Amino acid sequence: MKFAIIFTTTSLLVNVAQAFTPSIPQSRVGVVPSSAAFVQYVPVPLTVGNHAVAAKTHLVSSFHNERCSSSTTRLFMGWGPEPEWSPASIMSVATASSSGKFVTVSVEVPESLLEEYKVPGQYVQVKQNTEDESAKPLFLAIASPPIAAATTEQEEEGVPTSGKSIEFLVKKTDNNEWITNAAEGTGIAISQVMGKGFPIEEECEGFKYDFPLQNCLMFANGSGIAPIRAAIESGQMKIGKPGQGGRTARLYYGCSTVADMPYISKFNEWEANGVEVVPVISQPENCQGEWNGRTGYVQSCLEEDGVPIPRNTGALLCGVKGMAESVKDLLTKAGVFEGRVMTNF
Repeated sequence: MKFAIIFTTTSLLVNVAQAFTPSIPQSRVGVVPSSAAFVQYVPVPLTVGNHAVAAKTHLVSSFHNERCSSSTTRLFMGWGPEPEWSPASIMSVATASSSGKFVTVSVEVPESLLEEYKVPGQYVQVKQNTEDESAKPLFLAIASPPIAAATTEQEEEGVPTSGKSIEFLVKKTDNNEWITNAAEGTGIAISQVMGKGFPIEEECEGFKYDFPLQNCLMFANGSGIAPIRAAIESGQMKIGKPGQGGRTARLYYGCSTVADMPYISKFNEWEANGVEVVPVISQPENCQGEWNGRTGYVQSCLEEDGVPIPRNTGALLCGVKGMAESVKDLLTKAGVFEGRVMTNF
Protein backbone atom coordinates (compact mmCIF):
# COMPACT_ATOMS: atom_id res chain seq x y z
CA MET A 1 0.00 0.00 0.00
CA LYS A 2 1.51 3.32 -1.01
CA PHE A 3 0.85 6.70 0.52
CA ALA A 4 1.51 10.32 -0.27
CA ILE A 5 1.00 12.85 2.47
CA ILE A 6 1.79 16.39 3.45
CA PHE A 7 2.42 18.78 6.32
CA THR A 8 4.48 21.90 6.79
CA THR A 9 5.29 22.05 10.47
CA THR A 10 6.01 24.91 12.79
CA SER A 11 9.60 25.72 13.57
CA LEU A 12 11.79 23.21 15.35
CA LEU A 13 11.44 24.65 18.82
CA VAL A 14 7.68 24.88 18.58
CA ASN A 15 7.56 21.37 17.15
CA VAL A 16 9.77 20.08 19.94
CA ALA A 17 7.45 21.59 22.52
CA GLN A 18 4.47 20.05 20.75
CA ALA A 19 6.23 16.73 20.27
CA PHE A 20 6.30 16.06 23.98
CA THR A 21 3.66 18.59 25.13
CA PRO A 22 0.77 18.42 22.66
CA SER A 23 -1.27 20.44 25.12
CA ILE A 24 0.36 22.12 28.11
CA PRO A 25 -2.04 22.15 31.08
CA GLN A 26 -3.16 25.67 32.01
CA SER A 27 -0.52 27.18 29.74
CA ARG A 28 -0.87 29.01 26.47
CA VAL A 29 1.07 29.52 23.32
CA GLY A 30 2.15 33.01 22.33
CA VAL A 31 2.45 34.18 18.75
CA VAL A 32 4.31 37.19 17.29
CA PRO A 33 4.11 38.85 14.85
CA SER A 34 1.72 37.02 12.45
CA SER A 35 -1.82 37.72 11.35
CA ALA A 36 -3.02 36.23 14.64
CA ALA A 37 -0.69 37.66 17.26
CA PHE A 38 -0.64 37.32 21.03
CA VAL A 39 1.77 36.52 23.84
CA GLN A 40 0.68 34.60 26.89
CA TYR A 41 2.31 32.80 29.77
CA VAL A 42 1.11 31.32 33.02
CA PRO A 43 2.51 29.22 35.89
CA VAL A 44 1.99 25.50 35.35
CA PRO A 45 2.00 23.02 38.25
CA LEU A 46 3.16 19.64 36.98
CA THR A 47 5.18 16.55 37.74
CA VAL A 48 8.15 15.51 35.64
CA GLY A 49 9.55 12.10 36.44
CA ASN A 50 9.51 11.78 40.22
CA HIS A 51 9.86 15.50 40.80
CA ALA A 52 6.92 17.73 41.60
CA VAL A 53 7.71 21.19 40.31
CA ALA A 54 6.09 24.56 39.90
CA ALA A 55 6.69 25.71 36.39
CA LYS A 56 6.35 28.70 34.14
CA THR A 57 6.27 28.27 30.39
CA HIS A 58 6.68 31.24 28.09
CA LEU A 59 6.52 30.18 24.48
CA VAL A 60 6.84 32.85 21.80
CA SER A 61 6.60 32.02 18.13
CA SER A 62 5.15 33.22 14.86
CA PHE A 63 2.98 30.98 12.78
CA HIS A 64 -0.01 30.99 10.50
CA ASN A 65 -1.94 27.95 9.33
CA GLU A 66 0.53 25.67 11.15
CA ARG A 67 3.56 27.37 9.58
CA CYS A 68 6.30 29.18 11.43
CA SER A 69 9.42 31.22 10.73
CA SER A 70 12.35 29.88 12.70
CA SER A 71 13.93 33.33 12.85
CA THR A 72 11.10 34.62 15.07
CA THR A 73 10.82 31.69 17.44
CA ARG A 74 12.05 31.74 21.03
CA LEU A 75 11.35 29.14 23.67
CA PHE A 76 11.91 29.87 27.34
CA MET A 77 11.11 26.99 29.65
CA GLY A 78 11.63 26.81 33.39
CA TRP A 79 10.09 23.48 34.32
CA GLY A 80 11.11 19.94 35.02
CA PRO A 81 14.15 18.66 36.90
CA GLU A 82 17.53 20.21 36.30
CA PRO A 83 19.23 18.43 33.41
CA GLU A 84 22.12 16.17 34.27
CA TRP A 85 24.38 16.34 31.23
CA SER A 86 26.25 13.38 29.78
CA PRO A 87 28.41 13.15 26.66
CA ALA A 88 26.88 11.52 23.60
CA SER A 89 27.91 11.04 19.98
CA ILE A 90 26.16 11.47 16.62
CA MET A 91 25.99 8.11 14.83
CA SER A 92 24.16 9.28 11.72
CA VAL A 93 21.94 11.97 10.24
CA ALA A 94 19.56 10.74 7.53
CA THR A 95 16.81 12.35 5.50
CA ALA A 96 13.35 11.63 6.95
CA SER A 97 11.27 13.41 4.28
CA SER A 98 11.79 13.68 0.54
CA SER A 99 12.16 17.45 0.77
CA GLY A 100 15.02 17.06 3.23
CA LYS A 101 13.38 19.40 5.74
CA PHE A 102 13.18 16.65 8.32
CA VAL A 103 16.05 14.44 9.39
CA THR A 104 16.41 11.40 11.60
CA VAL A 105 19.29 11.88 14.03
CA SER A 106 20.71 8.73 15.60
CA VAL A 107 22.72 9.33 18.77
CA GLU A 108 24.91 6.92 20.71
CA VAL A 109 24.06 7.43 24.38
CA PRO A 110 25.18 6.09 27.76
CA GLU A 111 23.73 2.73 28.75
CA SER A 112 22.14 4.34 31.79
CA LEU A 113 20.03 6.56 29.53
CA LEU A 114 18.74 3.57 27.58
CA GLU A 115 17.74 1.99 30.88
CA GLU A 116 15.88 5.15 31.93
CA TYR A 117 13.85 5.25 28.74
CA LYS A 118 10.91 2.94 29.43
CA VAL A 119 7.75 4.61 28.12
CA PRO A 120 7.00 6.00 24.63
CA GLY A 121 6.56 9.76 24.77
CA GLN A 122 9.47 10.53 27.08
CA TYR A 123 12.01 13.15 26.02
CA VAL A 124 15.50 14.53 26.61
CA GLN A 125 17.30 17.84 26.33
CA VAL A 126 20.20 18.15 23.91
CA LYS A 127 22.87 20.82 23.42
CA GLN A 128 26.21 21.16 21.64
CA ASN A 129 28.51 20.39 24.57
CA THR A 130 28.52 19.89 28.31
CA GLU A 131 30.74 22.91 29.05
CA ASP A 132 28.52 25.64 27.58
CA GLU A 133 26.13 26.41 30.44
CA SER A 134 24.54 29.33 28.59
CA ALA A 135 23.52 27.30 25.54
CA LYS A 136 19.78 26.90 25.05
CA PRO A 137 19.05 23.18 24.74
CA LEU A 138 16.68 21.52 22.31
CA PHE A 139 13.82 19.57 23.85
CA LEU A 140 13.40 16.41 21.77
CA ALA A 141 10.86 13.63 22.10
CA ILE A 142 12.50 10.25 21.55
CA ALA A 143 11.28 8.80 18.26
CA SER A 144 12.72 5.30 18.60
CA PRO A 145 10.94 2.80 20.88
CA PRO A 146 12.26 1.88 24.32
CA ILE A 147 14.53 -1.15 24.51
CA ALA A 148 12.39 -4.03 25.76
CA ALA A 149 13.34 -6.95 27.96
CA ALA A 150 13.92 -9.76 25.48
CA THR A 151 11.05 -12.21 24.97
CA THR A 152 10.36 -14.59 22.11
CA GLU A 153 7.15 -12.74 21.21
CA GLN A 154 8.87 -9.35 21.08
CA GLU A 155 11.74 -10.70 19.00
CA GLU A 156 9.24 -12.14 16.50
CA GLU A 157 7.44 -8.78 16.29
CA GLY A 158 10.67 -6.87 15.73
CA VAL A 159 10.57 -4.95 19.02
CA PRO A 160 14.17 -3.88 19.79
CA THR A 161 15.68 -5.78 22.71
CA SER A 162 19.21 -4.41 22.53
CA GLY A 163 21.02 -1.35 21.26
CA LYS A 164 23.18 1.62 22.15
CA SER A 165 21.41 4.54 20.47
CA ILE A 166 18.19 6.52 20.31
CA GLU A 167 16.65 8.47 17.43
CA PHE A 168 15.10 11.89 17.08
CA LEU A 169 13.01 13.47 14.34
CA VAL A 170 14.24 17.03 13.78
CA LYS A 171 13.10 19.75 11.40
CA LYS A 172 16.06 21.62 9.91
CA THR A 173 16.33 25.34 10.69
CA ASP A 174 19.06 27.96 10.52
CA ASN A 175 19.61 27.59 14.26
CA ASN A 176 20.07 23.83 14.57
CA GLU A 177 22.62 23.01 11.88
CA TRP A 178 24.97 21.88 14.65
CA ILE A 179 22.83 18.75 14.98
CA THR A 180 20.95 18.43 11.66
CA ASN A 181 24.17 18.69 9.62
CA ALA A 182 26.45 16.99 12.14
CA ALA A 183 29.06 14.57 10.93
CA GLU A 184 29.35 11.04 12.27
CA GLY A 185 31.25 11.05 15.54
CA THR A 186 30.35 14.63 16.50
CA GLY A 187 30.12 14.98 20.27
CA ILE A 188 27.05 16.53 21.90
CA ALA A 189 25.56 16.76 25.40
CA ILE A 190 22.38 14.95 26.39
CA SER A 191 20.29 15.05 29.55
CA GLN A 192 18.68 12.24 31.49
CA VAL A 193 15.33 10.95 30.21
CA MET A 194 12.49 13.22 31.30
CA GLY A 195 8.69 13.07 31.48
CA LYS A 196 6.27 10.23 32.14
CA GLY A 197 5.40 9.56 28.51
CA PHE A 198 2.04 8.15 27.42
CA PRO A 199 0.26 6.50 30.40
CA ILE A 200 -0.41 3.34 28.39
CA GLU A 201 -0.19 0.73 31.13
CA GLU A 202 -2.17 2.80 33.63
CA GLU A 203 -5.02 3.65 31.27
CA CYS A 204 -5.20 0.69 28.87
CA GLU A 205 -4.68 -2.38 31.03
CA GLY A 206 -6.74 -3.90 33.82
CA PHE A 207 -10.22 -2.93 34.93
CA LYS A 208 -9.85 0.75 35.77
CA TYR A 209 -12.73 1.29 33.38
CA ASP A 210 -15.24 -1.30 32.10
CA PHE A 211 -12.47 -3.59 30.82
CA PRO A 212 -9.08 -3.33 29.11
CA LEU A 213 -8.78 -1.19 26.00
CA GLN A 214 -9.81 -2.85 22.73
CA ASN A 215 -9.50 -0.09 20.12
CA CYS A 216 -6.72 2.48 19.86
CA LEU A 217 -6.90 5.69 17.84
CA MET A 218 -3.77 7.79 17.29
CA PHE A 219 -3.58 11.38 16.11
CA ALA A 220 -0.52 13.35 15.04
CA ASN A 221 0.63 16.12 12.78
CA GLY A 222 4.11 17.28 11.86
CA SER A 223 6.87 16.19 14.18
CA GLY A 224 4.20 15.02 16.61
CA ILE A 225 4.55 11.68 14.85
CA ALA A 226 7.86 11.05 16.66
CA PRO A 227 6.49 9.78 20.02
CA ILE A 228 3.56 8.12 18.22
CA ARG A 229 6.09 6.14 16.19
CA ALA A 230 7.77 5.12 19.44
CA ALA A 231 4.42 3.90 20.80
CA ILE A 232 3.58 1.94 17.66
CA GLU A 233 6.97 0.23 17.45
CA SER A 234 7.34 -0.42 21.19
CA GLY A 235 4.76 -3.20 21.32
CA GLN A 236 3.35 -1.65 24.51
CA MET A 237 0.02 -0.88 22.82
CA LYS A 238 -0.46 -4.64 22.15
CA ILE A 239 -1.84 -3.98 18.69
CA GLY A 240 -2.89 -7.13 16.88
CA LYS A 241 -1.69 -7.99 13.40
CA PRO A 242 -4.50 -8.41 10.85
CA GLY A 243 -6.38 -11.65 11.55
CA GLN A 244 -4.43 -12.42 14.73
CA GLY A 245 -6.55 -10.75 17.39
CA GLY A 246 -5.26 -8.10 19.75
CA ARG A 247 -6.21 -4.43 19.81
CA THR A 248 -7.27 -2.66 16.67
CA ALA A 249 -5.45 0.58 15.84
CA ARG A 250 -5.90 3.49 13.46
CA LEU A 251 -3.51 6.41 12.96
CA TYR A 252 -4.72 9.75 11.59
CA TYR A 253 -1.67 11.70 10.44
CA GLY A 254 -2.05 15.26 9.18
CA CYS A 255 0.38 16.94 6.78
CA SER A 256 0.37 19.76 4.24
CA THR A 257 2.78 18.68 1.48
CA VAL A 258 3.86 15.25 0.39
CA ALA A 259 7.52 16.20 0.21
CA ASP A 260 7.66 17.38 3.82
CA MET A 261 6.15 14.25 5.35
CA PRO A 262 8.46 12.12 7.55
CA TYR A 263 8.21 8.34 7.89
CA ILE A 264 6.25 7.59 4.71
CA SER A 265 8.51 4.58 4.23
CA LYS A 266 7.30 3.15 7.55
CA PHE A 267 3.59 3.14 6.73
CA ASN A 268 3.54 -0.27 5.06
CA GLU A 269 5.39 -1.77 8.03
CA TRP A 270 2.92 -0.23 10.47
CA GLU A 271 -0.01 -1.51 8.41
CA ALA A 272 1.45 -5.02 8.40
CA ASN A 273 1.62 -4.85 12.20
CA GLY A 274 -2.04 -3.90 12.56
CA VAL A 275 -2.11 -0.10 12.36
CA GLU A 276 -4.51 1.34 9.79
CA VAL A 277 -2.77 4.51 8.56
CA VAL A 278 -5.01 7.38 7.44
CA PRO A 279 -2.96 10.19 5.86
CA VAL A 280 -4.80 13.51 5.87
CA ILE A 281 -3.72 16.32 3.56
CA SER A 282 -4.56 19.94 4.29
CA GLN A 283 -3.18 21.42 1.05
CA PRO A 284 -3.83 18.92 -1.76
CA GLU A 285 -3.47 21.69 -4.33
CA ASN A 286 0.25 21.84 -3.50
CA CYS A 287 0.88 18.14 -4.03
CA GLN A 288 2.96 17.04 -6.98
CA GLY A 289 0.43 14.86 -8.78
CA GLU A 290 -3.17 14.10 -7.92
CA TRP A 291 -4.10 13.28 -4.33
CA ASN A 292 -7.07 10.92 -3.92
CA GLY A 293 -6.90 10.40 -0.16
CA ARG A 294 -8.44 12.23 2.79
CA THR A 295 -8.17 16.01 2.90
CA GLY A 296 -8.62 18.66 5.55
CA TYR A 297 -7.48 18.05 9.12
CA VAL A 298 -7.32 15.00 11.34
CA GLN A 299 -10.07 16.29 13.63
CA SER A 300 -12.45 16.76 10.71
CA CYS A 301 -11.76 13.19 9.58
CA LEU A 302 -12.47 11.91 13.08
CA GLU A 303 -15.74 13.82 13.07
CA GLU A 304 -16.66 12.26 9.72
CA ASP A 305 -15.73 8.73 10.79
CA GLY A 306 -17.06 8.81 14.34
CA VAL A 307 -16.07 6.43 17.15
CA PRO A 308 -17.92 3.11 16.75
CA ILE A 309 -17.40 1.73 20.30
CA PRO A 310 -16.31 4.69 22.46
CA ARG A 311 -16.33 2.86 25.82
CA ASN A 312 -13.81 0.36 24.45
CA THR A 313 -11.65 3.01 22.77
CA GLY A 314 -8.60 5.02 23.81
CA ALA A 315 -6.40 7.54 21.99
CA LEU A 316 -2.84 8.83 21.82
CA LEU A 317 -2.46 12.49 20.79
CA CYS A 318 0.58 14.54 19.79
CA GLY A 319 0.59 17.65 17.64
CA VAL A 320 -0.50 21.26 17.52
CA LYS A 321 -2.67 22.48 20.36
CA GLY A 322 -5.76 23.15 18.24
CA MET A 323 -5.78 19.62 16.88
CA ALA A 324 -5.27 18.03 20.28
CA GLU A 325 -8.05 20.05 21.89
CA SER A 326 -10.51 19.39 19.05
CA VAL A 327 -9.79 15.66 19.01
CA LYS A 328 -10.14 15.37 22.78
CA ASP A 329 -13.45 17.24 22.68
CA LEU A 330 -14.82 14.99 19.92
CA LEU A 331 -13.71 11.80 21.65
CA THR A 332 -15.05 12.63 25.10
CA LYS A 333 -18.38 13.84 23.69
CA ALA A 334 -18.63 10.54 21.81
CA GLY A 335 -18.26 8.67 25.10
CA VAL A 336 -14.54 7.86 25.32
CA PHE A 337 -13.33 7.94 28.93
CA GLU A 338 -11.37 11.17 29.42
CA GLY A 339 -8.49 9.32 31.06
CA ARG A 340 -8.06 7.24 27.94
CA VAL A 341 -7.42 10.31 25.80
CA MET A 342 -3.68 10.21 26.42
CA THR A 343 -0.95 12.75 25.80
CA ASN A 344 2.72 12.33 26.61
CA PHE A 345 2.78 15.18 29.11
